[in-house]
Amino acid sequence: MEANEISVPMKILVALLFLFLLAPVILVVPISFSGEQILSFPPESWSLRWYAALADNPKIISAFWTSLVLGAVVTVISLAVAIPAAYVIVRMRTFGSAFLYNLFTAPLLLPTIVLGLAILIVFASMGFLGTFTGLVIGHLVITLPYALRVLATTLGNLNLACEEAASTLGGRPITVFRRVTLPMMAPGIVAATALCFLVSFDEVVITLFLTGPRLTTLPVELFHHVESRADPLVASVSVLLILLTLAVVMIVDRTVGLSRTFVK
Repeated sequence: MEANEISVPMKILVALLFLFLLAPVILVVPISFSGEQILSFPPESWSLRWYAALADNPKIISAFWTSLVLGAVVTVISLAVAIPAAYVIVRMRTFGSAFLYNLFTAPLLLPTIVLGLAILIVFASMGFLGTFTGLVIGHLVITLPYALRVLATTLGNLNLACEEAASTLGGRPITVFRRVTLPMMAPGIVAATALCFLVSFDEVVITLFLTGPRLTTLPVELFHHVESRADPLVASVSVLLILLTLAVVMIVDRTVGLSRTFVK
């Protein structure tokens, strides 16, 4: 028991590493309340002017709603495709299951800039550039592998005895899936939902290739903003996004619990 105790120097080292990793997140909060015209730390004056400026910026507000709707649509489609795909790959183990799994998760092996360039070349000939449909398809390329990996792992760790017992008692395959398998997959589905939404909402590299002057997302709009200005407006947006991320994590924790949701 004593051999497993963590020494004091190790605790201090871990605390310093956490502080180093969280430093950008910690510093952005006071900067967002700066009253200065440019980014500076520590701020010489304090105000809420950049939060008020954010509310009066129609481009960022429009980009935020586009990212929100895009993330929701991409998440729903990712789950609609990944759930049956994971069931076929893990439970049925038909010929080609391994090929399907590798095909769906292959985008995770490629750098996003390579994916973005490839999608740009394909979409340019199909007329999808600068359209909401093109953004949905482009984001699905990167969210679907995450959803499939989480759901396939969750399904593979479930106890088959419950499904076999339901089948033995006369349950049809679709009934067993709907009333036994799907409820047991709930933690994995919640984890995949949160992961797909956050990945889509935060995606910037591939989106840069697909957006146009009339349609853009929040990360891309912020990217263009910092190219021309160095004011604390971006810090105020970052604080709100941190709060949004914490809200998603709290919802996951309150619904199914973090310890049950994320696959070990």
